[in-house]
Amino acid sequence: MSMFNGFRFKRSSSPIHDLDPRVKFLYVCIVFIIAILFNQLLPLLILFVGQIPLVLLSRVQKEWLRSMRGSIIFAALIFVTNWISRYFYGGYGSWTLLLEHSLAMTLRFIVLIESFSIFFLTTSPDHLGLALEQSGIPYEFCFAFTTAIRFIPVLAEEAQTIIDAQRARGLELEKGNFIKKVKNYIPILIPLIVNAIRRSLELAEAMESRAWGAINKRTNLYVLKLGRNDYYLMAVSIVILILAIYVSMYVPIPSVSQIISSIFSSSPS
Repeated sequence: MSMFNGFRFKRSSSPIHDLDPRVKFLYVCIVFIIAILFNQLLPLLILFVGQIPLVLLSRVQKEWLRSMRGSIIFAALIFVTNWISRYFYGGYGSWTLLLEHSLAMTLRFIVLIESFSIFFLTTSPDHLGLALEQSGIPYEFCFAFTTAIRFIPVLAEEAQTIIDAQRARGLELEKGNFIKKVKNYIPILIPLIVNAIRRSLELAEAMESRAWGAINKRTNLYVLKLGRNDYYLMAVSIVILILAIYVSMYVPIPSVSQIISSIFSSSPS
C-alpha cells in the first residue's frame, strides 16, 4: 500500500506546490510523451535524474521514495516480462543489449511513476478540481474525479487495517498455492467492499443534505491564475519536448554499453 501513499497530497509550502495544476499536468503529459518516444536507456536515465530537483524543491522526498519502493514489484515484473519476451522473440544477439533494453522498459515505467507522484504529492485535490472546472469540464465529472483521488489513499489505509486485523485472527495470506492465496484474500475484499459502499452512501446523503446540484451555475471562492513560475515551467517543458522530438528523429543515441566500451578503449593502458 506504500505506492498509494506516495500519491497522497502533502500540504507544504514550496515553489512546486504553488504552481498552477494545469501547468503541472502539462509537464506530466510532456514527460509521458518523452518517455514513450525513447526506448533507449540513456535518455530515460537522464529524464529520471532530471526530475529529482523537482522532488527536492517540493520537499516530498520521503513520500516520493515511498512511491518508488512501492513500484519495485511492478518494475521487477516489467523487467522479467521484457527479458523473457525479448530473449525468445526479440532476436537480440547480445546479452548486454538484452539487459539494457529490459532495464530501459523498466525505467520508463519508473519515470512515469515518478512524474505522477510529483504531480499528486504537490497538487491539492481541491485545486485540481478547480483547474478541471476552469478548463471547461462539467462540474459533475470534476467532482467524481477529485472524490476518487481522495478515496484511493483512504481505501488503501482501510485495506491495510483489515489485513492487519485478519492476520491477528490467524489468517495466513502467503500460504498455499495460487488458488489458495486468492481465496485467502476473500476475507479482505468483502469488508473492504462493504466499507466502500457504506462510505459512498454516507457521501450521497451528505451531498443531498447540502443540496448538491441545485444550482447550475456555481461560483468558486478561488480562481486559478498563471504566475511567472508557471510560464517558466510551461516554456521549459515545451522546449524540452521539441528538443526530445528532434533528438529522437535526427540524433543517433548510443547504448550505455557502447559508451562504457569506448571509455575503456580510449583510456591509456
